[in-house]
Amino acid sequence: MVSDWTSTTVGSFCPFAYGKGLPEKKRNMNGNIKVYGSNGPVGVHDQPLVDESGIVVGRKGTVGAVHFAPEPFWPIDTTFYIVGKADRDLSFTYYLLKSIGLEHMNADSAVPGLNRDAAHARPILVPEHPEQRAIAHILGSLDDKIELNRKMNETLEAMARTIFKSWFIDFDPVRAKAEGRDPGLPKEIANIFPDSFEDSELGEIPKGWEVGAIADLANVTSGKRPQKRSKEKTGEFTIPLYGGGGIMAYVSTPMISEPFLLTGRVGTLGKIFRITEECWPSDNTLLLFPLCNSYLEYLYFILHRIDFDSLNRGSTQPLVTQTDIKNQRVVIPNENILRFYWQQVHPMFERIDKNDKETATLASLRDTLLPKLISGELRVPDTEKFVEEGLAHDQ
Repeated sequence: MVSDWTSTTVGSFCPFAYGKGLPEKKRNMNGNIKVYGSNGPVGVHDQPLVDESGIVVGRKGTVGAVHFAPEPFWPIDTTFYIVGKADRDLSFTYYLLKSIGLEHMNADSAVPGLNRDAAHARPILVPEHPEQRAIAHILGSLDDKIELNRKMNETLEAMARTIFKSWFIDFDPVRAKAEGRDPGLPKEIANIFPDSFEDSELGEIPKGWEVGAIADLANVTSGKRPQKRSKEKTGEFTIPLYGGGGIMAYVSTPMISEPFLLTGRVGTLGKIFRITEECWPSDNTLLLFPLCNSYLEYLYFILHRIDFDSLNRGSTQPLVTQTDIKNQRVVIPNENILRFYWQQVHPMFERIDKNDKETATLASLRDTLLPKLISGELRVPDTEKFVEEGLAHDQ
């Protein structure tokens, strides 16, 4: 126990208030006020229920999920909410609530529910206000960097997607040359684009390009079921196990160590993952291994354009087959254009990969620090060294 911290309860420190119902038909979709449900933002409205920043806690549905609302907001009736107080730091309160296991306090076996009295009775230790602010600043700085990386990755991928759409969907360089305009590209790149079109089974395409199938660009296969797995990343289980929706668990040895694309085969369909780390893809996934390195990013955006709902062959659950993916018709530019595209966008994705790795390290540090700082096991002056050692270990 930390001698200079105060022993209290959640209810005394940060009492929960009930959210208020706001059906979709009563929301003004042109507003900019976020509406929060138990799983986070679920829409917008033009008026807030709470006219300041606050915290939203899942009461029904996603029990105990904790969300920070940085601006005025409307928490609906499946939630509780908490607002600030002069002698209590709101960000510290957010991290405190995330650390005490509210998600495990389900009081209703039929419909998941968080009982307010039970949550209020939860004993906690809290430091004085200055140390609350210091703890929140440390954890918040890690979250801010994680969010910065996320936004940077969104921007980088959007830039790569814009080039893809311009070159391979709208055929902007070809149209410019056909109309006698400057395509706005370096001469060495502009010169390899044709200056006219021809008809194809997919409609008008640049002259000299071909229509083929995904099988002409990649080997398509399925993942496999691992013998052992762990829901948590711990001990020998450090290799991510991917399902159709992303990382679902961890295994001890990798199945694949080369770059490839992954999408769901059964269950979750339509999500596309570009994977460059060692991993194990589960048996509910399909894998695409590009026949040439310069096809990877092109295929990534091609897959995003597939209507997976139309390929669903499942009766009890969604299912897409290797054959259907292999046979998807695609426009295939010449090798030089694909290579130039790869040279343009691959550095962007390398930066995305680097940011993802850093984000994983920062998230691990935050998750390690959170209970230690909130409990007082680790004090603020010792945190800088702890973070430096954690970052150095990951280099």
